[in-house]
Amino acid sequence: MRCPSCGQESPDGFRFCGSCGAALDEQPAPREVRKVVTVVFCDLTGSTELGHTTDPEALRATMRGYYEEMRTILERHGGTVEKFIGDAVMAVFGVPVSHEDDALRAIRAAWEMRAAVPALGLRARIGVNTGEVVAGEGDSLVTGDAVNVAARLEQAAEPGEVLIGTETRRLVRDAVEVEPVDVTAKGKPEPLPSFRLLDVDPDAAAVARRLDTPLIGRREELEQLRQTFDRAVREQRCQLFTLLGTAGVGKSRLVAEFLASVDARALHGRCLDYGEGITYWPVVSILKQLGERANETLALVVDGGILPNEVPWAVRTLLESVASEQPLVVVFDDVQWGEETFFDLVDHVADLSRGAPIMLLCVARPELLDKRPAWGGGKLNATTILLEPLSAEQCATLIAAHGGVTDDVRVRILEAADGNPLFVEEMVALVHESGDVSVPSTVQALLQARIDQLAVDERSVIERGAVEGQVFHRGAVAELSRPTEVDPHLVGLVRKELILPAPAALAGDQAFRFRHLLIRDAAYDALPKQTRAELHEQFADWLMTHGAQLIELDEILGYHLEQAARYEGELGRTSSELAARGGEYLAAAGRRAAARDDLPAALKLLTRAVALQVEGTPAWEAAFLDRLALLTESMDPRADGELERLERSTDSRLQMHGRLARRLLALDAASDESFDAAAALAREANELFEGLGDERGLAAAADLEAQLAWVRSNAADTLAAVDRFLLHAARAKRVNFGGRSNITRVGPIVWGPFRPEEMRAAVEAFPPTAHPRMVIESVIAEREGRYDDALEFTARIIERLTELGLPWMRALPLQARGNIFRKLGRLDDAAAVYEQAIALHEAHGRDAFLSTTLVSAAGLRYEQGDHEEALRLAAEGERLGGAEDVINFAMAARVRARIAADEGNHEGALVLAREASEYAHRTDFPVEHGETHDTLAYVHRRAGRVAEARDEYEQALAIWERYCWAADAELVRASLAEL
Repeated sequence: MRCPSCGQESPDGFRFCGSCGAALDEQPAPREVRKVVTVVFCDLTGSTELGHTTDPEALRATMRGYYEEMRTILERHGGTVEKFIGDAVMAVFGVPVSHEDDALRAIRAAWEMRAAVPALGLRARIGVNTGEVVAGEGDSLVTGDAVNVAARLEQAAEPGEVLIGTETRRLVRDAVEVEPVDVTAKGKPEPLPSFRLLDVDPDAAAVARRLDTPLIGRREELEQLRQTFDRAVREQRCQLFTLLGTAGVGKSRLVAEFLASVDARALHGRCLDYGEGITYWPVVSILKQLGERANETLALVVDGGILPNEVPWAVRTLLESVASEQPLVVVFDDVQWGEETFFDLVDHVADLSRGAPIMLLCVARPELLDKRPAWGGGKLNATTILLEPLSAEQCATLIAAHGGVTDDVRVRILEAADGNPLFVEEMVALVHESGDVSVPSTVQALLQARIDQLAVDERSVIERGAVEGQVFHRGAVAELSRPTEVDPHLVGLVRKELILPAPAALAGDQAFRFRHLLIRDAAYDALPKQTRAELHEQFADWLMTHGAQLIELDEILGYHLEQAARYEGELGRTSSELAARGGEYLAAAGRRAAARDDLPAALKLLTRAVALQVEGTPAWEAAFLDRLALLTESMDPRADGELERLERSTDSRLQMHGRLARRLLALDAASDESFDAAAALAREANELFEGLGDERGLAAAADLEAQLAWVRSNAADTLAAVDRFLLHAARAKRVNFGGRSNITRVGPIVWGPFRPEEMRAAVEAFPPTAHPRMVIESVIAEREGRYDDALEFTARIIERLTELGLPWMRALPLQARGNIFRKLGRLDDAAAVYEQAIALHEAHGRDAFLSTTLVSAAGLRYEQGDHEEALRLAAEGERLGGAEDVINFAMAARVRARIAADEGNHEGALVLAREASEYAHRTDFPVEHGETHDTLAYVHRRAGRVAEARDEYEQALAIWERYCWAADAELVRASLAEL
């Protein structure tokens, strides 16, 4: 325990400081974090033999030297020595604070250790591995498989070798030379892919930035750089230009383009974020590039001047001398890592240099302004700009420049990268390399370092924001961060370009969004699973009070409780209460999605709800049956497995639900199952469910009755059954009771004995853009001869069904378009849309609908004069349709009757026409009655039976006029006039 007064450490349990006597407060346990680190294992070989041949005192001195040298090397590169175990050393790079180049630091340290051990008269082998671990904040102890793998790599290495893991290699790929090695490791089912380290370039970047792609979207910033350079040349004085931008936003690419476009000598220096004696590191770099003429100044910089400002003066005068010969651009990169003394040197040159064209181009991240708030302030010769992310269009162009990806992958990359060119390039490279669209380890390391280097409270705030999501609210963060004051930290995070203000979804609150989705993921991933579970539950509790106005409240609450339950489960502490709460909210959201006909979303939500609930509970049963209803309605292959589950149940009620759903599927597929058996099953179900008071079951039975009536082409019985279904479904709060039932209701209204005003009244409750309303308006327009309007409605219906994710249902309006094209005489257009409808029915196994479309296509082929194909299609439609699907037999018989009449077989034609009439009058579809009378009239007319033809035409005309089929009525009148 550390004394708050004097800082002296005392053993745990002490109530007062042993040094100053101050009271000791109880210290909170270190906060645990999840992070990606790089682990180095180094172990001596042959140490046992060395112990046998070396005096203990000499051996102790040797080992002390080994430990000290290894610690020195590791710590110089920024590693933390976790422990010495016998002859082995374990160090971690990334604790207590991550850096984006931790893997490169570890590799450089390992390479230096490899060279240092032989100088001590010893031999060693080294393993280096990168992966996720759990660490205590401020603690060097880490746990995770990454540690085990590093140890296995060390054990597999030969003396003098360094073996590195695949993730380490990916993170340092441009700074190392390696060869692949397979390592058989204890406890691993498969060999570990790894690499033998052959060489390390001490000056190379871990991953070289691509500077050869076209410059995209930076023309304005490039022009500002050129103008500043021109001013330096014109005025013969130093200009300071600071280019700020987050990591990967394209600063280096812009600088490269600028330097290539000006006639100047360029010198490059980079500030380092670790190492010894780094104050003037970037200055030393540029002096070395000047060769011998800089030797005197270089010595002064390295050894230090005697007088104040002697070093800055020497550097300034040398740069002025160089610039007098050719305009000079001095690029200092990563200035945010610079030391105060270096900043003072830059100020000195910028303020005092005269008589020479010098441009100091300082490239930095926005954190520079936290470290040096007055940077460039008050200077007339200073310009600072912030490089903003690219637009989505510009990023898409960048993706294409790097070889392109598929459309869906491009969307995912654009969403994740959010305008950061480096993120785009690395993700595209990963896709091309492995097909993986996950976050590249290079990007992950960079973002983790940014999050890890925030102050404790600032980091806590951003992590809690990440729990809510990409967009989060101040109120939620304040609730989850108590007692931390969040406002100053939110402002700081905005200044650091990590978050941005955003429109609030909650009234009276402030909202923010993460600059990149990947930043949100990095902040969230740092949280231990136990903390995530607790915060998700706390957020859900808070949102229940503050989010009442959110339309998606159930879905959001369900998600956060689902996540809390998930993490509890992964930690072996399954919480059925959490899961049940989450499942109830997800099920409610799923039912609402189904009610608005968003079936893909409803299925996903209900699937998650079922997975969360405890099987056998009422909540699980309700969600399961709701999901099954949607699977059945959409002919989803998953329905079969769920039905088998119910059919095997020992619960007669659940078993009956399964039997009903199975029978509905059989009807949809137009199977040869007996309709009488289906009707008997509906009666059996009604009896069972009435006795149990099961409204959901009664709704299912009524649904089956409606489908039976519809297949039999009885509109009145179908509507009556639909009404019963809606009544029971509403009582049971069954999912999507307005979905299939409303689709089922549309058919009887369209085909049944209703005039246009009655049809409109039946769908009056629907908005004008609703699918049922548009179907009715389409049919009314066709009846009234407004064919352009009818085609427009069918096009809108098709578009709407596509948006809803119901591709098979597009076949119905396609067939309707075919019928309209036939009436317009556009037979080729009709044939094309019929083919599309047939293909959709075939692809989704909708044989019942396919059969009727085939018979309709047979009528079209007859009109085109292709009698042979018409007969083939009619026979195929009859074969596919159910035995009770009488409308198919009526339509097919009409086609055969007309063909027989055209071929002079008048008696055969009359038999077929009367057969069609018998089938048609089993239905209550006026259009079937009218078409049959028209066909009988045609057959009589071809046989010369004028009076009989006139009688049939007049019956057809009465039907067309009664139900307002204007164009059909006009055609019959013309036929009567001809007679």
